Amino acid sequence: MDERKGKEMRVGEDEGKWVYDSSVDHKGRLPLRDSTGAWKASLFIIAIEFGERLSYFGIATSLIIYLTKVIHQDLKTAARSVNYWAGVTTLMPLFGGFIADAYLGRFYTVLVSSIVYLLGLILLTMSWFVPGLKACDGDVCTEPRKAHEVAFFLAIYLISIGTGGHKPSLESFGADQFDDDHPEERKKKMSFFNWWNSGLCSGLLLGVTVIVYVQDHVNWGIADIILTAVMALSLFIFVIGRPYYRYRKASGSPLTPMLQVLVAAISKRELPYPSNAAQLYEVPKSQMAQGRLLCHTNKLKFLDRAAIIEDKGNSYEKQGPWRLATVNKVEEMKLVINMIPIWLTTLPFGICVAQTPTFFIKQGVVMDRKMGNFVIPPASIYSVAAIGMIISVTIYEKVLVPVMRKATGNERGIKILQRIGIGMLFSVPTMIVAALVEQKRLAAVKNGMSMSVIWLAPQLLIIGVGDGFALVGLQEYFYDQVPDSMRSLGIAFYLSVIGAANFLSSVLITLVDHVTEKGGKSWFGKDLNSSRLDNFYWLLAIMTMSNMLVFVVVAKRYTYKNVQSLAIANCNEDGAGSMA
Repeated sequence: MDERKGKEMRVGEDEGKWVYDSSVDHKGRLPLRDSTGAWKASLFIIAIEFGERLSYFGIATSLIIYLTKVIHQDLKTAARSVNYWAGVTTLMPLFGGFIADAYLGRFYTVLVSSIVYLLGLILLTMSWFVPGLKACDGDVCTEPRKAHEVAFFLAIYLISIGTGGHKPSLESFGADQFDDDHPEERKKKMSFFNWWNSGLCSGLLLGVTVIVYVQDHVNWGIADIILTAVMALSLFIFVIGRPYYRYRKASGSPLTPMLQVLVAAISKRELPYPSNAAQLYEVPKSQMAQGRLLCHTNKLKFLDRAAIIEDKGNSYEKQGPWRLATVNKVEEMKLVINMIPIWLTTLPFGICVAQTPTFFIKQGVVMDRKMGNFVIPPASIYSVAAIGMIISVTIYEKVLVPVMRKATGNERGIKILQRIGIGMLFSVPTMIVAALVEQKRLAAVKNGMSMSVIWLAPQLLIIGVGDGFALVGLQEYFYDQVPDSMRSLGIAFYLSVIGAANFLSSVLITLVDHVTEKGGKSWFGKDLNSSRLDNFYWLLAIMTMSNMLVFVVVAKRYTYKNVQSLAIANCNEDGAGSMA
């Protein structure tokens, strides 16, 4: 705990009025604690997240229905189209996060990307109302115009590009409003990711209920007008909050220093490793105004050679960053490398999540959706997953964390990777239940009967509860464990798990389709009733369970980020620092 009190030990009783975490206010000055940041700023940021998620899920959950009913793609093609779009949407943040951290800063990246997002929504609306861009002249399209297809796909991929800058920058910008070195704000920051996702789920719920109802019972164009208006209003609210925000200046490419570490380590690979880590080069704290330094760890010792001082007579400036790196830069490189196994072992979980807006929704289309005189829109069943996530996050925040804080003495209650692992484990029963329900549905179809869509609720509720642990945990993990200069990219790494998983899901569908077709009958027919999705779900359950064993091993070997304030140094060589 001592390194977190460093900022509080500054000389002068009025120092607590200011924030010393490298942030500035909207005029470039040192921020006042009472008038900037924390919840007063985060509420504006959560508001635009609500609007963006409302738009995103209003489109994403109905996309497979639009592609099959309006664009007239078959089931396999539509599922691949959804996965490709979702994959691009969740991989684009890698580019957007890099731009935010290196050049534009998070606020301006959010602003620019939100405008691009809004342009995509405007074009989407035009594709339904402008005569030359409409799907067809009549109410029912047997084959839509090519102009409509071009406008439609251009619109949704503009939304992908907008999401690419918006999503990683906005979430990291929201977390930036809390000072890690202030005890009260640090605890609020731990809660931020939970309440952030509650706001996200509220937007999701309205998107898959109200918006989807309008799409299903009025028309797609009116729904697009609502989405465009809400996004424009939320962008306006975000701009209004500008005086209350704390800003982090862009610090240049975070990838260049890592490349410098690698080059320096390779160029000095023949040098003997020093007997004492204190002999490695670090910038004197007296030359640094504010910020945090990473403690030295004994893992990946090959990279430490980048910090070996060859000639004490030559200054750092003479040797250059491509020949001599600081311990802090070396440790930043280690942080990113240590994340790779975690990233890889979360991909099977992401593949399970990818089934929710595709096959789960498509199952709802062919099931009995009547409740009295009301017909449930197919995409609205996704709301069950959102409810599960809200329940999970609330119980975690209000019950589990306080209890586990007392039991373990850990500020977080449980470690981040433990939270992720618990959530990933939920994907196994999700796929098992999904397989059993699909088997029952196929049997009912064979007997000429229809099954209620309510049967899909258990699998959606289970995956929603799992998301409340795993997805929120992944957001916190990738934001917290990356170097401080890469936090937008950190959120992008989290999103890339889902993006890569969507692409892998499409590849897996193609492979399974090819193999099973050779075996006699493909698991993916022209429609659900001629498919065997239950077998596919069983395959995912086996894959996920096997992967869980690997994840547990990787998580146990993981070393958490260990930092020291500039005022006090208390590093442990094992690196098992306070961020665990």
